[in-house]
Amino acid sequence: MSTSVVTLLLGLVSLTISLDNGLLRTPPMGWMAWERFRCDIDCEGDPKNCISENLFRDMADRLAEDGWRELGYEYVMIDDCWMSMQRDEQGRLQPDPSRFPGGIAKLARYVHDRGLKLGIYADMGSATCMGYPGTTLDKIQTDAQTFASWGVDYLKFDGCNSNAAEQMLGYPQMSKALNATGRAIAYSCSWPAYLGGLPPSVNYTLLGQICNLWRNYDDIQDSWDSVVDIIDWFSKNQDILQPAAGAGRWNDPDMLIIGNFGLSLDQARSQMALWAVMAAPLIMSNDLRSLDNSVRAILQNKVAIAINQDPMGVQGRRLLQEKSQIEVYWRPLAGSASALVFLSRRTDMPFLYGTSLGKLNYDAGNYEAYDVFSGALVKGINTTTALTISVNPSGVVMWYVYPKQLRTQHQWTSSAGRRSVF
Repeated sequence: MSTSVVTLLLGLVSLTISLDNGLLRTPPMGWMAWERFRCDIDCEGDPKNCISENLFRDMADRLAEDGWRELGYEYVMIDDCWMSMQRDEQGRLQPDPSRFPGGIAKLARYVHDRGLKLGIYADMGSATCMGYPGTTLDKIQTDAQTFASWGVDYLKFDGCNSNAAEQMLGYPQMSKALNATGRAIAYSCSWPAYLGGLPPSVNYTLLGQICNLWRNYDDIQDSWDSVVDIIDWFSKNQDILQPAAGAGRWNDPDMLIIGNFGLSLDQARSQMALWAVMAAPLIMSNDLRSLDNSVRAILQNKVAIAINQDPMGVQGRRLLQEKSQIEVYWRPLAGSASALVFLSRRTDMPFLYGTSLGKLNYDAGNYEAYDVFSGALVKGINTTTALTISVNPSGVVMWYVYPKQLRTQHQWTSSAGRRSVF
């Protein structure tokens, strides 16, 4: 496609599309099936884990009953493989009748009755990534109306089996179609991930007018290597990505894999901390029915969640990469506060990292810091105070930092009733 045609299309789109649905003023939180349960459709051989209405009911129950909903984890999200292989007689998508015998509308009511919201998956192409019916350009309005009639609250719109020209038309058209339903449906676009994630192929100003969030890069896999690869790509391109993020428009580095098989506890804390600093969606993909308490403590850490949900909505960035293989990440927060993450890329032993707030570009003054995962309070800090932080291999230390004189603005009450900083 010629540059002139692309420019013309982008211009037309920007004149006619504006999402403006008022949703996701902070990054979405919830649970999604894909990374943990993939396309398991063997409900005879694996009834507990197959993609079926029972799986999503189970996860809705866990979110509602195990303290997740109260922390902000409110979305239950269906991914690929929920559909029948054929549309119905009216040309509408329909769920697989053996795995979703009650239908999606009934499942949505089940989820809503528990104070939660339902997300669903579709693909802007001839077929989904796993070969189920896609949403071609002529089906966009039909599918948007179908999702709204079912009571869906969130759409993940993938891009397999489509080309750049179709995507350029289809993603904005779906945004307009969702708005036209009159139902508030959050809109997640995979569009930039299919275009390399960067300008000039990706116009982030336009994306912010069309989508509430977007996948920029490769799918996450259940491994530390995958997490590191995503962190490196986002950090390398942070000057482009950071300005694109804000209230109602978020970069999405993909799901939290904490509680699966590929991360140690230190690595799990690292993913949680870095996703919080990046203002990333906190969308778990794990088995909520079998999480142990140590994993639950990471995912339910109130301070990490509050940092992620900070109302300023500014995405954090990597400040330093040291020769010692320690990296420092920073995010500005409301109330003159900030978050610091010290990440070790080492593989040998805990490392004592020396620094100061002055070296990290803090303004002169007196500060205190709350250690997000240990609960320790660091007092009496100014910009010249020598700081020594012990960071485990592939682990993090995460601090919530605030001016000392504003201590009373940065407090919370723990579940045990103890008054603590934040």
